[in-house]
Formats: sequence, structure tokens, C-alpha cells
Amino acid sequence: MKLRVSRRESFNAAHQLSDPNLSDSENHQLFGKCTNLHGHNYVVEVVVSGQVDPATGYVMDLKRLSDLICEEIIEQVDHRNLNTDVPWLHGRLPTAENLAVAFWDRLKPRLQNATRFAVRVWETEKTWAEYSGDG
Repeated sequence: MKLRVSRRESFNAAHQLSDPNLSDSENHQLFGKCTNLHGHNYVVEVVVSGQVDPATGYVMDLKRLSDLICEEIIEQVDHRNLNTDVPWLHGRLPTAENLAVAFWDRLKPRLQNATRFAVRVWETEKTWAEYSGDG
């Protein structure tokens, strides 16, 4: 029996959407007011798929999943400027889409036993991006 379990964590961070290869005018046309430094109350949701362990009844211990999310992501991005303060995000425009991929990359080595997993990043209550490594 394959099931999915999920854990949500949150963080607060600032970011700015601006491509250094474009002019201020081009950036403003592309990203609008998001070219200004601003912040979000992000939510990161990780969904893990797998078989239920008959000994524990778990697909994965959700406390362990919470600890992994916090160690690999939250502790490093919370109350930071995502453009400048997080070395493993350097060179990536910190859109919700790029954050989902970066967070997935951070968790992949630690979730080797999962059949499949996905990372969803909520930038606002209305907008999110999800990545599952499917290409």
C-alpha cells in the first residue's frame, strides 16, 4: 500500500526579483513592483510517498521530516535576504518556482528511502509552486 504524508513549515524572508542582465526598465516591465526588496511569510510543504512500514505504521516519521525541513531549509532561510544571505541560492532568482527546486535539491539526499516526494512553496496564501523532480 502506497500512501502520501505531508509536513508544513514556515519562514519569513525578503527577496527581490531583478535580473542583473536586464536594465531597470526591463526588470520593472518583467517583474513589476517585485523588483523592490520585499518580504513574504512563506510556507514550505513536503509530501512524501512510500510504503507503510508494518512495524511503525508510518510512511515516514513526520517529526523526522520536520527536523529535516528545518535543518536543510528553514534554519538557513528564515529572516534572511534570499538574494544575498543564502549561499546555496546564489545565482538563482528567488521566485517560488526556483525556491521549490532548490529546496527539493536540499532534501533529496536525506529522503533516499522515499518512493517519491514533492516540495510546494507557498509565497502567498494564493500562490504556490511545486516541484517533484519529475523533470
